[in-house]
Amino acid sequence: MHRRIITLTLNPTIDKSTTVVGISPNSKLRCTEPTYDAGGGGINVSCAIKKLGGDSLGMYLAGGPTGNHLKQLLDKDGIEQSIIKIEGWTRDNLAVTDTVTNQQYRFGMPGPNVKKEEWEAVLKQLEDYLQESDYLIASGKLPPGIPDDFYVQVAAIARKKKARFILDTSGEALMKAAAHSHIYILKPNLGELAALCGVPSISALELEILAKKFLAEHDCEALVVSLGAKGALLATKYEMEYVPAPTVLQKSTIGAGDSMVAGMVMSLIWGKSFSDMVKYGVACGTAATMHEGTKLCNKDDADKLYEWIRRAQTVKK
Repeated sequence: MHRRIITLTLNPTIDKSTTVVGISPNSKLRCTEPTYDAGGGGINVSCAIKKLGGDSLGMYLAGGPTGNHLKQLLDKDGIEQSIIKIEGWTRDNLAVTDTVTNQQYRFGMPGPNVKKEEWEAVLKQLEDYLQESDYLIASGKLPPGIPDDFYVQVAAIARKKKARFILDTSGEALMKAAAHSHIYILKPNLGELAALCGVPSISALELEILAKKFLAEHDCEALVVSLGAKGALLATKYEMEYVPAPTVLQKSTIGAGDSMVAGMVMSLIWGKSFSDMVKYGVACGTAATMHEGTKLCNKDDADKLYEWIRRAQTVKK
Protein backbone atom coordinates (compact mmCIF):
# COMPACT_ATOMS: atom_id res chain seq x y z
CA MET A 1 0.00 0.00 0.00
CA HIS A 2 1.38 3.41 -0.98
CA ARG A 3 1.49 5.62 2.08
CA ARG A 4 1.21 9.35 1.48
CA ILE A 5 2.39 12.15 3.71
CA ILE A 6 0.17 15.20 4.27
CA THR A 7 1.42 18.13 6.32
CA LEU A 8 -1.01 20.61 7.86
CA THR A 9 0.05 24.21 8.61
CA LEU A 10 -2.57 26.53 10.04
CA ASN A 11 -0.29 29.50 10.68
CA PRO A 12 2.33 29.45 7.90
CA THR A 13 4.84 32.23 7.50
CA ILE A 14 7.43 33.73 5.24
CA ASP A 15 10.72 33.69 7.15
CA LYS A 16 12.70 36.79 6.30
CA SER A 17 16.38 36.62 7.35
CA THR A 18 19.02 39.32 7.31
CA THR A 19 22.25 40.37 9.05
CA VAL A 20 23.41 43.64 10.60
CA VAL A 21 26.75 44.88 11.95
CA GLY A 22 25.88 45.55 15.59
CA ILE A 23 22.41 45.98 17.11
CA SER A 24 21.77 49.06 19.22
CA PRO A 25 18.57 50.92 20.16
CA ASN A 26 17.27 54.19 18.67
CA SER A 27 19.52 54.12 15.62
CA LYS A 28 18.99 53.22 11.99
CA LEU A 29 20.41 49.73 11.43
CA ARG A 30 21.63 48.99 7.91
CA CYS A 31 20.72 45.40 7.07
CA THR A 32 21.97 43.18 4.26
CA GLU A 33 19.58 42.10 1.50
CA PRO A 34 17.07 39.69 3.09
CA THR A 35 16.48 36.11 2.07
CA TYR A 36 12.95 34.67 2.06
CA ASP A 37 11.98 31.12 2.97
CA ALA A 38 8.60 29.42 3.24
CA GLY A 39 8.04 28.56 6.89
CA GLY A 40 5.66 27.43 9.60
CA GLY A 41 5.63 23.96 11.19
CA GLY A 42 4.08 21.70 8.57
CA ILE A 43 5.56 23.62 5.64
CA ASN A 44 9.04 23.22 7.14
CA VAL A 45 8.34 19.49 7.48
CA SER A 46 7.30 19.28 3.79
CA CYS A 47 10.44 21.15 2.70
CA ALA A 48 12.67 18.92 4.84
CA ILE A 49 10.95 15.77 3.46
CA LYS A 50 11.76 17.03 -0.05
CA LYS A 51 15.43 17.46 0.93
CA LEU A 52 15.45 13.88 2.25
CA GLY A 53 14.21 12.56 -1.10
CA GLY A 54 10.52 12.21 -0.22
CA ASP A 55 7.28 13.82 -1.33
CA SER A 56 4.37 15.24 0.62
CA LEU A 57 1.30 17.36 0.15
CA GLY A 58 1.50 20.66 2.02
CA MET A 59 -1.99 21.69 3.12
CA TYR A 60 -2.14 25.21 4.55
CA LEU A 61 -4.13 28.40 5.03
CA ALA A 62 -2.95 31.44 3.05
CA GLY A 63 -4.15 34.92 2.14
CA GLY A 64 -3.10 38.26 0.72
CA PRO A 65 0.08 39.13 -1.23
CA THR A 66 2.21 37.33 1.37
CA GLY A 67 0.11 34.20 0.77
CA ASN A 68 0.85 34.48 -2.97
CA HIS A 69 4.56 34.92 -2.21
CA LEU A 70 4.45 31.80 0.00
CA LYS A 71 2.95 29.77 -2.86
CA GLN A 72 5.70 30.99 -5.22
CA LEU A 73 8.42 29.98 -2.75
CA LEU A 74 6.92 26.49 -2.37
CA ASP A 75 6.43 26.13 -6.14
CA LYS A 76 10.13 26.88 -6.54
CA ASP A 77 10.94 24.14 -3.99
CA GLY A 78 8.74 21.65 -5.89
CA ILE A 79 6.26 21.14 -3.02
CA GLU A 80 2.79 19.87 -3.94
CA GLN A 81 0.24 22.16 -2.29
CA SER A 82 -3.38 22.28 -1.25
CA ILE A 83 -4.22 25.86 -0.28
CA ILE A 84 -7.26 26.93 1.73
CA LYS A 85 -7.73 30.62 0.96
CA ILE A 86 -8.38 33.04 3.81
CA GLU A 87 -9.18 36.75 3.92
CA GLY A 88 -6.32 37.67 6.30
CA TRP A 89 -2.76 38.06 5.11
CA THR A 90 -0.21 35.31 5.75
CA ARG A 91 2.25 36.51 8.39
CA ASP A 92 5.97 37.10 7.90
CA ASN A 93 8.57 36.57 10.61
CA LEU A 94 11.95 38.22 10.89
CA ALA A 95 15.34 36.81 11.97
CA VAL A 96 18.23 39.25 12.33
CA THR A 97 21.78 38.08 13.03
CA ASP A 98 24.20 40.55 14.61
CA THR A 99 27.53 39.80 12.87
CA VAL A 100 29.50 41.42 15.73
CA THR A 101 28.23 39.06 18.46
CA ASN A 102 26.91 36.29 16.16
CA GLN A 103 23.66 36.44 18.17
CA GLN A 104 20.39 35.94 16.33
CA TYR A 105 17.20 37.85 17.16
CA ARG A 106 13.95 36.21 16.06
CA PHE A 107 10.69 38.17 15.81
CA GLY A 108 7.54 36.05 15.45
CA MET A 109 4.20 37.55 14.39
CA PRO A 110 0.83 36.23 15.65
CA GLY A 111 -0.72 35.56 12.24
CA PRO A 112 -4.08 36.54 10.72
CA ASN A 113 -7.45 36.06 12.35
CA VAL A 114 -9.06 32.96 10.81
CA LYS A 115 -12.84 32.89 10.36
CA LYS A 116 -15.05 29.92 11.28
CA GLU A 117 -15.92 29.08 7.66
CA GLU A 118 -12.20 29.20 6.77
CA TRP A 119 -11.05 26.70 9.42
CA GLU A 120 -14.09 24.51 8.77
CA ALA A 121 -12.93 24.31 5.14
CA VAL A 122 -9.69 22.69 6.39
CA LEU A 123 -11.67 19.92 8.12
CA LYS A 124 -13.72 19.33 4.99
CA GLN A 125 -10.57 19.12 2.86
CA LEU A 126 -9.06 16.57 5.25
CA GLU A 127 -12.30 14.59 5.22
CA ASP A 128 -12.19 14.48 1.39
CA TYR A 129 -8.48 13.82 1.03
CA LEU A 130 -7.25 11.50 3.82
CA GLN A 131 -7.00 7.78 3.09
CA GLU A 132 -6.13 4.69 5.10
CA SER A 133 -2.45 4.46 6.21
CA ASP A 134 -1.66 8.06 5.21
CA TYR A 135 0.58 10.01 7.58
CA LEU A 136 -0.97 13.31 8.64
CA ILE A 137 1.49 15.67 10.33
CA ALA A 138 0.03 18.70 12.09
CA SER A 139 2.83 21.00 13.17
CA GLY A 140 2.83 24.51 14.58
CA LYS A 141 0.67 26.78 16.70
CA LEU A 142 -2.90 27.78 15.93
CA PRO A 143 -3.47 31.31 14.61
CA PRO A 144 -6.04 33.66 16.21
CA GLY A 145 -9.65 32.60 15.58
CA ILE A 146 -9.12 28.82 15.44
CA PRO A 147 -10.54 27.06 18.54
CA ASP A 148 -8.21 25.27 20.97
CA ASP A 149 -9.88 21.92 20.26
CA PHE A 150 -9.15 22.11 16.52
CA TYR A 151 -6.55 19.31 16.58
CA VAL A 152 -9.07 17.14 18.47
CA GLN A 153 -11.35 17.49 15.43
CA VAL A 154 -8.44 16.77 13.07
CA ALA A 155 -7.49 13.66 15.08
CA ALA A 156 -11.10 12.38 14.91
CA ILE A 157 -11.06 12.64 11.09
CA ALA A 158 -7.66 10.87 10.93
CA ARG A 159 -8.96 8.06 13.13
CA LYS A 160 -12.12 7.64 11.09
CA LYS A 161 -10.04 7.44 7.90
CA LYS A 162 -7.48 5.09 9.57
CA ALA A 163 -4.68 7.57 8.91
CA ARG A 164 -1.72 8.01 11.29
CA PHE A 165 -1.84 11.35 13.10
CA ILE A 166 1.45 12.94 14.19
CA LEU A 167 1.20 16.09 16.30
CA ASP A 168 3.82 18.71 17.13
CA THR A 169 2.21 21.74 18.74
CA SER A 170 2.09 23.57 22.07
CA GLY A 171 -0.14 25.42 24.51
CA GLU A 172 -3.84 24.73 25.03
CA ALA A 173 -4.16 23.08 21.59
CA LEU A 174 -1.62 20.44 22.68
CA MET A 175 -3.32 19.91 26.07
CA LYS A 176 -6.75 19.35 24.52
CA ALA A 177 -5.50 17.10 21.71
CA ALA A 178 -3.52 14.90 24.11
CA ALA A 179 -6.47 14.62 26.53
CA HIS A 180 -9.19 13.84 23.98
CA SER A 181 -7.59 12.24 20.89
CA HIS A 182 -5.95 9.13 19.54
CA ILE A 183 -2.46 10.24 18.48
CA TYR A 184 0.01 8.00 16.66
CA ILE A 185 3.11 10.04 17.60
CA LEU A 186 3.31 13.06 19.89
CA LYS A 187 6.53 15.15 19.93
CA PRO A 188 6.64 17.47 22.95
CA ASN A 189 9.75 19.10 24.36
CA LEU A 190 10.49 18.90 28.09
CA GLY A 191 8.50 22.04 28.93
CA GLU A 192 5.48 20.82 26.95
CA LEU A 193 5.64 17.37 28.57
CA ALA A 194 5.78 19.03 32.00
CA ALA A 195 2.60 20.97 31.14
CA LEU A 196 0.92 17.77 29.90
CA CYS A 197 1.83 15.99 33.14
CA GLY A 198 0.77 18.92 35.33
CA VAL A 199 4.21 19.52 36.87
CA PRO A 200 6.29 22.74 36.85
CA SER A 201 9.43 21.08 35.43
CA ILE A 202 10.95 17.66 34.77
CA SER A 203 14.35 16.47 36.00
CA ALA A 204 16.37 13.73 34.28
CA LEU A 205 15.39 11.33 37.08
CA GLU A 206 11.65 11.95 36.62
CA LEU A 207 11.52 11.85 32.82
CA GLU A 208 11.00 8.11 32.27
CA ILE A 209 8.50 7.83 35.14
CA LEU A 210 6.41 10.72 33.80
CA ALA A 211 6.62 9.45 30.20
CA LYS A 212 5.31 6.04 31.34
CA LYS A 213 2.55 7.71 33.37
CA PHE A 214 1.54 9.86 30.40
CA LEU A 215 1.29 6.83 28.08
CA ALA A 216 -0.76 4.92 30.66
CA GLU A 217 -3.28 7.77 30.86
CA HIS A 218 -3.47 8.89 27.21
CA ASP A 219 -4.31 7.33 23.85
CA CYS A 220 -0.89 7.78 22.25
CA GLU A 221 1.20 5.08 20.55
CA ALA A 222 4.60 6.75 20.77
CA LEU A 223 5.93 9.72 22.69
CA VAL A 224 9.10 11.32 21.33
CA VAL A 225 10.39 13.86 23.85
CA SER A 226 12.74 16.33 22.25
CA LEU A 227 15.70 17.10 24.54
CA GLY A 228 17.35 19.73 22.32
CA ALA A 229 21.14 19.30 22.07
CA LYS A 230 20.88 16.16 24.24
CA GLY A 231 18.81 14.27 21.65
CA ALA A 232 15.46 12.64 22.39
CA LEU A 233 13.63 10.05 24.45
CA LEU A 234 11.44 7.46 22.73
CA ALA A 235 8.70 6.12 24.97
CA THR A 236 6.08 3.54 24.03
CA LYS A 237 4.13 1.09 26.19
CA TYR A 238 6.85 -1.49 25.39
CA GLU A 239 10.13 0.43 25.15
CA MET A 240 12.06 3.37 26.55
CA GLU A 241 15.18 4.55 24.73
CA TYR A 242 17.40 7.62 24.90
CA VAL A 243 18.92 8.70 21.59
CA PRO A 244 21.90 11.06 22.05
CA ALA A 245 22.50 13.89 19.60
CA PRO A 246 25.99 14.16 18.10
CA THR A 247 27.91 17.30 19.10
CA VAL A 248 28.17 19.68 16.13
CA LEU A 249 28.92 23.36 15.64
CA GLN A 250 25.44 24.88 15.84
CA LYS A 251 24.80 27.80 13.48
CA SER A 252 21.00 28.07 13.78
CA THR A 253 18.28 26.09 15.55
CA ILE A 254 15.47 27.34 13.25
CA GLY A 255 13.65 24.37 11.75
CA ALA A 256 15.53 21.74 13.79
CA GLY A 257 12.32 20.33 15.34
CA ASP A 258 10.55 20.23 11.97
CA SER A 259 13.58 18.54 10.37
CA MET A 260 13.40 15.97 13.17
CA VAL A 261 9.73 15.25 12.42
CA ALA A 262 10.50 14.98 8.68
CA GLY A 263 13.27 12.45 9.37
CA MET A 264 11.01 10.42 11.66
CA VAL A 265 8.22 10.18 9.08
CA MET A 266 10.58 9.35 6.21
CA SER A 267 12.05 6.59 8.36
CA LEU A 268 8.56 5.15 8.88
CA ILE A 269 7.84 5.39 5.14
CA TRP A 270 11.03 3.33 4.60
CA GLY A 271 9.61 0.69 6.96
CA LYS A 272 11.94 1.31 9.91
CA SER A 273 11.19 0.63 13.60
CA PHE A 274 10.29 3.31 16.15
CA SER A 275 13.84 3.03 17.52
CA ASP A 276 15.41 3.74 14.11
CA MET A 277 12.78 6.41 13.48
CA VAL A 278 13.96 8.44 16.47
CA LYS A 279 17.64 7.92 15.61
CA TYR A 280 17.09 9.27 12.08
CA GLY A 281 14.89 12.06 13.46
CA VAL A 282 17.62 13.19 15.87
CA ALA A 283 20.16 12.99 13.01
CA CYS A 284 17.97 15.24 10.82
CA GLY A 285 17.30 17.69 13.65
CA THR A 286 21.03 17.93 14.39
CA ALA A 287 21.84 18.31 10.68
CA ALA A 288 19.53 21.32 10.49
CA THR A 289 21.51 23.16 13.20
CA MET A 290 24.73 22.94 11.12
CA HIS A 291 23.52 25.55 8.62
CA GLU A 292 22.77 29.27 8.83
CA GLY A 293 19.24 30.67 8.84
CA THR A 294 16.32 28.45 7.83
CA LYS A 295 18.14 25.93 5.66
CA LEU A 296 16.66 22.80 7.35
CA CYS A 297 18.46 19.46 7.14
CA ASN A 298 20.75 18.22 4.41
CA LYS A 299 20.41 14.51 3.53
CA ASP A 300 24.17 13.81 3.35
CA ASP A 301 24.72 15.35 6.78
CA ALA A 302 21.69 13.53 8.21
CA ASP A 303 22.79 10.13 6.85
CA LYS A 304 26.32 10.53 8.30
CA LEU A 305 24.97 11.63 11.70
CA TYR A 306 22.52 8.71 11.70
CA GLU A 307 25.40 6.26 11.20
CA TRP A 308 27.29 7.96 14.06
CA ILE A 309 24.27 7.60 16.37
CA ARG A 310 23.82 3.93 15.43
CA ARG A 311 27.51 3.19 16.07
CA ALA A 312 27.45 5.10 19.38
CA GLN A 313 24.41 3.08 20.53
CA THR A 314 26.03 -0.23 19.46
CA VAL A 315 29.28 0.56 21.32
CA LYS A 316 27.29 1.50 24.45
CA LYS A 317 25.45 -1.84 24.37
